Amino acid sequence: MRLPYYLGCPSWSENAWREYLYPADARSSDYLALYSQVFNAVEGNTTFYARPSAATVQRWAEIMPDDFRFTAKFPGDISHSANLIEQLPAAESFVGLMSPLGERVSPLWLQLPATFTPQRLGELAGFIDSLERPMAVEVRHQEFFAKGDAERMLNRLLRDRGVERICLDPRALFSCTSTSAAVLHAQSKKPKVPPRPAALTQFPQVRFIGHPELEANDPFLVPWVEKVAGWIEEGRTPYVFLHTSDNRLAAQLALRFHDQLTVRLPGLPPLPALDRAPVAEQLGLL
Repeated sequence: MRLPYYLGCPSWSENAWREYLYPADARSSDYLALYSQVFNAVEGNTTFYARPSAATVQRWAEIMPDDFRFTAKFPGDISHSANLIEQLPAAESFVGLMSPLGERVSPLWLQLPATFTPQRLGELAGFIDSLERPMAVEVRHQEFFAKGDAERMLNRLLRDRGVERICLDPRALFSCTSTSAAVLHAQSKKPKVPPRPAALTQFPQVRFIGHPELEANDPFLVPWVEKVAGWIEEGRTPYVFLHTSDNRLAAQLALRFHDQLTVRLPGLPPLPALDRAPVAEQLGLL
C-alpha cells in the first residue's frame, strides 16, 4: 500500500544511519537503494551545493522507484544570483540534467536567500512562467513573514501559478541551548522565521528542523501531525522532510513522525523495516 504523503530526510548518504537504519556493513553506494525501501522522498540538498554528473543522475534513475520523489534544489548559483531572469539558461540546463529522473523530480525547489526582497517578485514570476515546471519556493526575507502586503503578494503570485510555498519550521532547533558545534552551526545557518504552513496547491511542502534530542521534538511535532493529517483528509498529498542539526538522527526523527501520524490516522501503513543483515546478501549482490 502506498503512503498518502511523501516522507523523507535531507539526504540518504549518512554513515551514522548504520547505527539504527542501514546494515552495519552497508557501503555508501548501497545507501540510496536502502533509503528508498523505507522512505518515498528525499530533499535534494546535494544539488544546491553542486551539480551532479550526468552519470550520477543516470545511476539515481536506475535505483529510485518510479513512485519516489526527489525535490531537487536549483543550484545556489542560480537561486542566489543577482537576477533570476539572467539565470534562466542555467536553470533550463539544470532541468535537462535532471531529466532522466522524469516525474520523480517533482517539484523542483527554488530556495531564495534573505536578500531576495519583495521588490523582486516580478523577477520570480518571470522565472516561474518561463520554466513551466512543477515548482516550490522557499523565501527567507522577513517581509514575507510579516502578514502584510509583501506576504499577500507572494502567496497570490504562487497560488495563481500553481506553485507551492515551502514551509520551514526551525522552532525545535532554536529551542535547543546545546553548545555543541553541530547545533551552533545549524542555528547560525538556518533562518529564524515563523512557520507558514501554506497549502497553496495539492502538494504542501514542509521542512522541519529538529532538536538533537528526539523526545524534545514531540511538542513541536504535535501540531504538524494534526496539520499533515488534515491535509491528507482533504485529499492533498503533503511532502514532509525531517532534519536534525547534523542529521545523524534525521531518519529516526522521520520514523518517529510517521509513528505519531499513524496514531492520528489509524489506517496508515507502517514504514517498511530494513533487514539489517549484510547488505550485499540483502540486495543479491554476491
